[in-house]
Amino acid sequence: MAKSKPKFTRIAQLKTADDFTDYLSLLETDIPFKRELPAVDRLHLATPFQLKSGQTIGNRFCILPMEGWDGTLDGLPTEHTKRRWHNFAISGAKLLWGCEAVAVRHDGRANPNQLMINEQNLPAFEELHNNLLTDHKAKYGKTSDLLIGLQLTHSGRFSVPDEDRVRKPQTLYRHSVLDRKFHLPEDHIPMTDADIDQLVDDFVKAAGLAKEAGFQFVDIKHCHGYLGHEFLSATSRAGKYGGTLENRMRFLKSVVNGIKETSAIQVGVRLSAFDFIPFKKDKNNTGVPEHNDGDYKEAFCGDGTGTGIDLSELFEMLGQFEEMGIELVCITAGSPYYVPHVTRPAIFPPSDGYLPPEDPLVGVARQIHITHEIKKRFPNLTIIGSAYSYLQEWLPHVAEAVVEADMADFIGLGRMVLSYPRLPEDVLQGNTLSRGNICRTFSDCTTAPRIGMLSGCFPLDSYYKKMPEATTLKEYKKESRL
Repeated sequence: MAKSKPKFTRIAQLKTADDFTDYLSLLETDIPFKRELPAVDRLHLATPFQLKSGQTIGNRFCILPMEGWDGTLDGLPTEHTKRRWHNFAISGAKLLWGCEAVAVRHDGRANPNQLMINEQNLPAFEELHNNLLTDHKAKYGKTSDLLIGLQLTHSGRFSVPDEDRVRKPQTLYRHSVLDRKFHLPEDHIPMTDADIDQLVDDFVKAAGLAKEAGFQFVDIKHCHGYLGHEFLSATSRAGKYGGTLENRMRFLKSVVNGIKETSAIQVGVRLSAFDFIPFKKDKNNTGVPEHNDGDYKEAFCGDGTGTGIDLSELFEMLGQFEEMGIELVCITAGSPYYVPHVTRPAIFPPSDGYLPPEDPLVGVARQIHITHEIKKRFPNLTIIGSAYSYLQEWLPHVAEAVVEADMADFIGLGRMVLSYPRLPEDVLQGNTLSRGNICRTFSDCTTAPRIGMLSGCFPLDSYYKKMPEATTLKEYKKESRL
């Protein structure tokens, strides 16, 4: 007999602190929580943070990089892109982790409108960076306590670089589930070591361009199923880039060493700290593991069951980060392509997703506590946490508790700042949150690009609401409602 669809209480229905904590108890889930936020001058979220380099970051909010779908076919920003970056600049956050994912070369773009950094596009990135400084200073009076990075990426098996929107994957090994799930042909050939050597050079060159444009650090992206992340699970790959953890880290180490020898820009890493087996829909459209034979070896930091976690390799890897001189580490999990409930907990799935198999608060708690484990073991690393947007009204109360307890150094915000870019400022100034701007995780910002449109908050942002795409999206969701 098929299970019924799981039913979860929406965060908006949890009107009081007691409602929230009672519901956590019902779920048997522990999330740190500050029932009453302290006065503005005593907020831990407002305290500055000093890096080993001596740079002071003015508060504990971080804007996470998101994948943009509104650049030109040449990888240049449009007015839509510039508006989004402007919102990040005036959000109140003092750490901007790249603003969005930027491809280091054409074949690594996740969509044909993703930004791409190269010599031809360098002036546009200089302008984007300068605009961030100008807009932030105009509002807050200074930029000396603002740290701005640029996320560099290659999308690997999820590359869709051309206007024809055909997936053109570049992989590292034959995957037992993802090859079938995303229809790789039998004659598909993974990248060679020589291909990867060239990609190392491309990342190093891109980092130099980022420094020239003014950015203070680059993120060598290792998360969400993209190529950097795939290296970490390439245990079945032969050659110098696969097998042992030492080999699987060779790509990152080669990029870092190349950067040290050239631009010497600071390096951070956004990292999927663990992964699960890909999920699929059951008869009720609820996510279930692709198989349950207890022998799944392709999840970085999985325990072999497909849905269990073993962080031993993560800790070994992070120990080497310190030796490599990497201080900035942003923690996330899984991939939105095959385990979205793990990566970004939400009740409402994107069009290509599934209904969550667990209350999204369980997913939030999982990331918070694993991030805490990392911070405890590596106090010298600067740790940024993710997965906070689903907390909605209660986000400030959890964020304050996390920073106060030293469970993470920064609170990363992604989807939330698409609908409510000034949430950090409102929290830091003690303002009542604007309920009409709070992200309810409807996943429209994912569904829209999945069907070929630009990404934005169509339900809540008036800028996107008035676009013809908003009507198209609404009709599409009505026809394909889960």
